[in-house]
Amino acid sequence: MLRTYVIGDLQGCAHEAAVLLKRIDDDAAGQARVLFVGDLINRGPASLDALRQVAARARASGGTSDALLGNHDLHLLAVAVGAQKMSKSDTLDAILGAPDRDQLIDWLRHRPLAMIAKGHLLVHAGVAPQWDAAQTMALAAEVETVLRGPGWIDFLRAMYGNEPARWDDALTGIARLRCIVNALTRMRLCAPDGSMDFKEKESAGAPPGSNLLPWFDLPGRRSLGTTVVFGHWSALGLLLRPDVIGLDSGCVWGGKLTALCLDDRSLLQVDCPEYREPGKQKP
Repeated sequence: MLRTYVIGDLQGCAHEAAVLLKRIDDDAAGQARVLFVGDLINRGPASLDALRQVAARARASGGTSDALLGNHDLHLLAVAVGAQKMSKSDTLDAILGAPDRDQLIDWLRHRPLAMIAKGHLLVHAGVAPQWDAAQTMALAAEVETVLRGPGWIDFLRAMYGNEPARWDDALTGIARLRCIVNALTRMRLCAPDGSMDFKEKESAGAPPGSNLLPWFDLPGRRSLGTTVVFGHWSALGLLLRPDVIGLDSGCVWGGKLTALCLDDRSLLQVDCPEYREPGKQKP
């Protein structure tokens, strides 16, 4: 029986990923299924190596190991096809100039946006409060179909934006797809009516006096019956609750790279240098 491990955001920290993967293989005696919650690249020092490493492991595993798409991974896809400009903080040049660039981009755009593993629902950022696990998987599949199809570049050109901020089953077209992507790859805080807020990015919670809540603390969210595993929220840090598990422990910010075994909830962690300060690129 394979032991299943989920790893938090790599963000281009390839060396730490290699160290953690070696520890996982030792822990599982070579019988490990490894899943990544997305944001494999960007901000860290070795995005190309990190992407190659994860892709190679996934290919060699025969499909048992895989990676979710995070917002930084989608950003790379958009930059690669000219649908979005690079920002000053991006560390994507090595990928964009690599001889295997096209193969890596093609592999990345075929990755899922949600997975079920050992009874856990895996997403990069969050689950809209109106969705249960089954609907989350179905809606993720809608976006995956577009990304894997002939219209994927047109979709990436229209993907960016904060509206609609609240899910409605009646949404159609690009508004529907954008809302799905924003929930699965960008969401942190929500208003009581389930509207997503994208203003607060660097804090571990809502600003004082606001009515915002972490998406997983909204009363009545429909995914409550399934444990959700996510990354994306480094300021929140490692979060271990019966209903939610947050695995972005700030690797690129000088924290740790974390793997959680879904079989017994044991943790494996690697200490990380501070490659990035908020708003600054480390030399």
